[in-house]
Amino acid sequence: MSQSIAELTQVTKAYGARPVVRDVSFTLNAGERVALLGHNGAGKTTIMKMMLGLTPVTGGTIRVLGHAPMTVPAGIRRALGFLPENVAFDPAMTGREMLAFYATLKHRPAKEGTALLERVGLGGAAARRVGTYSKGMRQRLGLAQALLGSPRLLLLDEPTSGLDPELRATFYTILAERAADGAAVMLSSHLLTELEERTDRILIMDRGQLKASGTLDQLRLAAGLPVRLQGVLADGRKVAVSCRPDEKLARLRELTARTDLQDVTIEAPGLGELYAHYTGGEAA
Repeated sequence: MSQSIAELTQVTKAYGARPVVRDVSFTLNAGERVALLGHNGAGKTTIMKMMLGLTPVTGGTIRVLGHAPMTVPAGIRRALGFLPENVAFDPAMTGREMLAFYATLKHRPAKEGTALLERVGLGGAAARRVGTYSKGMRQRLGLAQALLGSPRLLLLDEPTSGLDPELRATFYTILAERAADGAAVMLSSHLLTELEERTDRILIMDRGQLKASGTLDQLRLAAGLPVRLQGVLADGRKVAVSCRPDEKLARLRELTARTDLQDVTIEAPGLGELYAHYTGGEAA
């Protein structure tokens, strides 16, 4: 059984009479990458801040590495990594100085920060002042500080904002490495197509409530959205079939029984369609 890194049980957060998180329960396990999805205002950032002890819960309980977030001992708190959606650094400091500062806070050697700057593609800009960095460069600097100390729990709020495709690929490789080392990784993102093959489990929030939780295949099964089959015939014509998931094999047999069939593709509902299904909105 996977080791539990964080547990939320019927967690609620309200500001006055306005609830922003309502009765949310889930567990993050060692070695898994979890996508936390939802529209702006769905409660994603609030959940992360409660897990970090930056804001108190109104009701329910949270345990992070066995402790309530507000009482996590300093030694264990250093095993947490966080990248906020909007990163802010001292513009007068260089990238190297900034990472050395955060390394000191986590009781890590400065050389670890230097190595992480190389890892996120900022080695050549380490001596430049942060005020000269682009948004994407500041985002990479934020990722480097979150990775200091090889955290056991890594919380990332819109981490790929401002990154080009090549750097996003590097980012997901780093996340896979951290999960392989036993860390629990939770990230929020609006780039749903990127998450389909790069996360192990998906949590979908809508207006403060957890609407769905599971692997991509589990969400597909529970949603029951149509599967699309498309065959290409010898004369170039295409035959399209849409069916329920439990009808897929029967329809596939019917299609492949045609003597003029040259090729067939099967398209299951994507994460964008599933997101729209569970939130009652449009596909993201």
